[in-house]
Amino acid sequence: MEAKKILDHSYDKVLVRRKRTQSLLFMLFRTAAFINCMALFLVVAFIFMKGWRAITWEFLTQSPLEMMTKGGILPCIVGTLCLGLGAIAVALPIGVASAIYLNEYARPGRMLRLIRLGISNLAGVPSVVFGLFGLAFFVIWMKMGESILAGVLTLAALTLPVIIGSTEEALKAVPDTYREASLALGATRWQTIYRVVIPAALPGILTGAILGLSRAAGETAPIMFTAAVFFTPDLPTSLFDKI
Repeated sequence: MEAKKILDHSYDKVLVRRKRTQSLLFMLFRTAAFINCMALFLVVAFIFMKGWRAITWEFLTQSPLEMMTKGGILPCIVGTLCLGLGAIAVALPIGVASAIYLNEYARPGRMLRLIRLGISNLAGVPSVVFGLFGLAFFVIWMKMGESILAGVLTLAALTLPVIIGSTEEALKAVPDTYREASLALGATRWQTIYRVVIPAALPGILTGAILGLSRAAGETAPIMFTAAVFFTPDLPTSLFDKI
């Protein structure tokens, strides 16, 4: 009985210590989340309070005037949409197809590990490196010049590792029982991928597309090297125009 009391007392002490540690960690996490939310709120509030008077319909729909000291930002908005949507239109099919091959068709081995390692490394390459690559390859070697097309292809190369990685993770999350059940019912491998695996992984694929679009729309260095000019009052009319 005495030994049992000692064990119960020791267990109670351990339980109390664990609860205190858990409460302390929860408090730290809540504090960190509160600080992040407050920082975001302050930034948004500052921008809104200082800038809401300047954001008018004319500011959003006019071209810049007098070396961008007057006028609006319409060409900037159109250029961002062209580059972002164009990059996703190029990178999304290639990225999804690559992820499907790596996850569904490629044989496990050293080569597959090297390919995945290369994709992971490309996802961490600074955007200025992609900008220099786009300048050397698309602008100079492919003779596209500084144009929307060169910027789109450079941003597509930038977002491709993100889309491949997120799509492959989404495909891995689909249970193997889905594939086995489809194959057992007589479906081919491609029918299983197209009608079972991809619909189940679609939320993850869309998440990767949104992340890729946000990165493409927010990058500056690749656009400066391949597509942008300091001042343009006109809207682009072709893929070979500057923005």
